[in-house]
Amino acid sequence: MKRLTDLILSTIGIIILSPLFIIIAILIKLDSNGPVFFMQERIGRNGKKFRICKFRSMAVVQASDSLKITVGADRRITQTGHFLRKYKIDELPQLFNVLAGDMSIVGPRPEVEEYVNHYSQYNKNKVLSVRPGITDLASIRFRNESDILALEANPNEAYITKILPRKLRYYRFYVQKQSLCLDMKIIWMTIMAVVRG
Repeated sequence: MKRLTDLILSTIGIIILSPLFIIIAILIKLDSNGPVFFMQERIGRNGKKFRICKFRSMAVVQASDSLKITVGADRRITQTGHFLRKYKIDELPQLFNVLAGDMSIVGPRPEVEEYVNHYSQYNKNKVLSVRPGITDLASIRFRNESDILALEANPNEAYITKILPRKLRYYRFYVQKQSLCLDMKIIWMTIMAVVRG
């Protein structure tokens, strides 16, 4: 049932949002050099690697930066990127990941391998037992994650030791309680969070 819902919602979303996708693509190309989409390897269900798709919101010249997280007013973010990130529009291409079966609309956010390596075996078994999602409770709770990390002397270490453990609690909660009703509630909460900015 969940997979069918994902297929229906992602297909409808792609069709309805396709004109917006074209406009965003043009804005990204006008704003900076580089591809329209940003692709990054993430860890999905059962530890399977896949390439997550987002609208590019950062300058390509910084692509080799070792930091896998965004911190505060990150200089890598383009003008268009600031707008896309504020309203989470950069995440919309992940509807194609959902259509392909690598992701769900709702589920634990997929992390890069570097951070998954910090999961305990229990967390790996639990969290990676479901498809990762475009949105979840942790995404809503940590909407201002980059601002929080900007206050830290070592943002990468702070993410691993302070934020990731809390996210994992949300991830485990979702896996234990997942249902169509909870998914609809999280989707509604996400929409409200985005609208409120």
